[in-house]
Amino acid sequence: MSGVLGVRQLLLWGSACLWLPVLAQGALVISRDHAAVQETRGAARSLQKRSANDGTVEVYSVKVDCTVTSRFAHTVMTSKALNKANSSQEIFFEMDLPKTAFITNFTMEIDGQEYVGEVKEKEKAKKQYEKAVSSGQTAGLVKVSGRKMEKFSVSVNIAAKKNVTFILTYEELLQRKLGQYEILTRVKPKQPVQEFQIVADIYEPQGIAFVEASGTFLTNELLPLVEKTVADTKAHISFSPTLEQQRECAGCENTIIDGDFIIKYDVKREASLGEVQIVNGYFVHFFAPPDLRRVPKNVVFVIDRSGSMSGKKIAQTREALTAILKELHKQDHFALILFDNNIITWKKSLTKAIKENVAEAIAYVKQLKDNGATNMNDAILKAVEMLEKDREDKKLPERSVDMIILLTDGMPNNGVSNLLTIQENVRSAIGGKMSLFCLGFGNDVDYAFLDVMSKQNKGLARRIFEASDAAVQLQGFYEEVSSPLLLEVDLRYPDNTADFLTKSHYSQLFNGSEIVVAGQLSSNDLDNFLVEVFALGPDEDFQVQGKASVVNWDVIYPQQEYIFGNFTERLWAYLTIQQLLENSDIGTLQEKDITTAKALDMSLRYNFVTPLTSMVVTKPETEDGTDGTLIADKLTEEQRQKAERRTGITDITGSSAHAASSLIYSDVDGDPHFMIELPNRADALCFNINDTPGTIFNLVRDPKSGFVVNGQIIGKKKVVPDGNINTYFGRFGITHQKLGVKLEVSTQDISVFHNGKQVKLLWSDIAFLKETNMELNLTKNCSLTVTLRHSVKFMVIRHTKVWKRRHDKQDYLGFYTLDSHHLSTSVHGLLGQFYHGVTFELTDLHLGEVQGKLDATMYVKGQTLRVTRHWQRDFSRDVKNGENIHCWFVNNNGTGLVDGSTSDYIVSDLFKTV
Repeated sequence: MSGVLGVRQLLLWGSACLWLPVLAQGALVISRDHAAVQETRGAARSLQKRSANDGTVEVYSVKVDCTVTSRFAHTVMTSKALNKANSSQEIFFEMDLPKTAFITNFTMEIDGQEYVGEVKEKEKAKKQYEKAVSSGQTAGLVKVSGRKMEKFSVSVNIAAKKNVTFILTYEELLQRKLGQYEILTRVKPKQPVQEFQIVADIYEPQGIAFVEASGTFLTNELLPLVEKTVADTKAHISFSPTLEQQRECAGCENTIIDGDFIIKYDVKREASLGEVQIVNGYFVHFFAPPDLRRVPKNVVFVIDRSGSMSGKKIAQTREALTAILKELHKQDHFALILFDNNIITWKKSLTKAIKENVAEAIAYVKQLKDNGATNMNDAILKAVEMLEKDREDKKLPERSVDMIILLTDGMPNNGVSNLLTIQENVRSAIGGKMSLFCLGFGNDVDYAFLDVMSKQNKGLARRIFEASDAAVQLQGFYEEVSSPLLLEVDLRYPDNTADFLTKSHYSQLFNGSEIVVAGQLSSNDLDNFLVEVFALGPDEDFQVQGKASVVNWDVIYPQQEYIFGNFTERLWAYLTIQQLLENSDIGTLQEKDITTAKALDMSLRYNFVTPLTSMVVTKPETEDGTDGTLIADKLTEEQRQKAERRTGITDITGSSAHAASSLIYSDVDGDPHFMIELPNRADALCFNINDTPGTIFNLVRDPKSGFVVNGQIIGKKKVVPDGNINTYFGRFGITHQKLGVKLEVSTQDISVFHNGKQVKLLWSDIAFLKETNMELNLTKNCSLTVTLRHSVKFMVIRHTKVWKRRHDKQDYLGFYTLDSHHLSTSVHGLLGQFYHGVTFELTDLHLGEVQGKLDATMYVKGQTLRVTRHWQRDFSRDVKNGENIHCWFVNNNGTGLVDGSTSDYIVSDLFKTV
């Protein structure tokens, strides 16, 4: 807009939320009909409040329509808005889509005119993009958005009293993991919408085994609105709350709908041949036979313990390895190799995973400490050597699978450090005899290097994000590959009938997964379309063959005019492109060029936005006669990692970030530190509250269920003269009126009142109580975990802090919310007000006055705050040692982030109820 910023309405998923960019000098220029008005930052805040309530942009429709046909998902997202103002406004459309999906279309409909995105070769699109950059009329459309998603955003100038419709379409082949398919839809409308609808139709001729629908934002009140109809071969799921049902509370302007809507399902599996479907000259073969016995595995865990793994990384690695070792089957063999600049083996050869050996390994792992540099090359080669020697010595079962699982967080800097040399050394040593799985921990590792090395050796790579759930990520990956069912799976089809096959040989079939092969038919002689599968099983060879039966879609789905009729062809194209892209960075230079050219040709032919193509969107002309060119790219995992490195924080895009999460953990611990963790975006907010000992604060209050948590502050036993008075939480009073539960937790003991009975426990006890509405688990001198049925789950941790030099110690308590999504939208309190989400924007990220710490400007709850990047200790996963969680720290008792003032939360009694 010719250097003048206009009033911008942020349309998140078709939702209106005012976004007022901050200029470098702290002033805000607002342009309506090119009449600029300058305001100070303080005035901008009040304008922001007024504008948000003006309703000048009405978002009146948000629809998500997903059709799944034989695992291939076709999703159309539509948002409609009206500019009610008397002047033109720039409206943003922003939404998240799975990173595994390919965008196939984007259309804007403005005042009867359509503007359709065009998929072009990336280099050609780049030239058009650079030409537009020189005139200042362009922007990128796709950014990183958490671990699983990408954010697509576009803005357009809409004339007064005019409508705009945004339509985004994307497609993906659903992958079967751990026995189910998942359809993930992220919804963030930001305000109640007149017409809000999520609809999914699933068509599976093989038969549907089960369908589940859930949402991170679904409360008990919203759950009945999820409608699910399941027949033998089709399912219909819908969620259409009314305008009032979307509100956080009666009369509220905010919406409760903010998070992920998740559908999980699986199909029936009977024939060992699998399912073959033939439609419109293309076939697809789904192979995941039921009731197979697992093949024993021989796994060497190669663990980086270099200095960069210090702190929470090494603690999480210990936790994950302990859990993984417990899951080993007694027929498996395993070994542990630790490496820094030295290579340390737990034992000289692999060990059978019997109970005694596993217990000994767990004890060894618990002593794992960080130290030294990173000699990755020699560590992997040592693992190969151990597996080869044990094979030669016939110590391993003949029918078993050999695998190496590497976990590292950094770059090789000791021994062989050239990445290409390491890849060649490993490829040459393995020689196709075993699989290498690489886990890259954090952002310092070269993920592209690990990815190529895994592909060269019949494995795969996975990023492990630095977050409180890193141990869970590690365990989740292991679970996917822990149970091989078949080895060297070869799927064969008639040479004279099937052409242009996707990958048809797989090194392993893992439990809960699925092999998919697609191809083009070169003959109509379907009577002789013979399918054969050969593989190695745990005891004998697996061999099955049979003729493919043609599915008669008109019979299975009568009167269904359109079920994405060319899905087999588009599925084949999607799968072919994915596999070509996977192979485009391995092989000789000539092979890479040929593979890349094929992938590019197919991407253009089928209108897929892939890493080789871009979608060019040309915006309509504005009143000053300028238009804009926008580019939608597909991010590779390497590009995602680089974007996170630039910001240092996952999910921040460009110069600002918009965040709202329904998956929230609100905790208080220490002296006392409050923390709001946002796992979906690997970030957190934090603040401290200081008051006099004896003060009782309300932490949680839910008027609908009568669930209340109050906490009393205690002072430090020894007060240092002229020093700060450290305070902690020393008592909690917890009440649930509807369930008739009351708990008093102090640093000395725990009193439980339920159904007229009282139980008193000491922290030195070990106890487990289970009743209809309550489950209580007490670990000795450690933690109390309580689950209240259909309500809430929380943990109280007892700490003892020791100052050895002063011969002093202090007992205190921490309170951790583990699951709160069933509580009502009226829940409040110092912690409770964050249970259903917190929305904030960050701008102006820069190094602050304190060396090494990042400062930023935060817009939250209509306030502008200066925040600093800190870390706080979280003990919910590692009760003994805790882990450091990075957070944005809000000064002055959380003023601006916390509703009202801290005095508003002071109550007179530990069991003061709502």
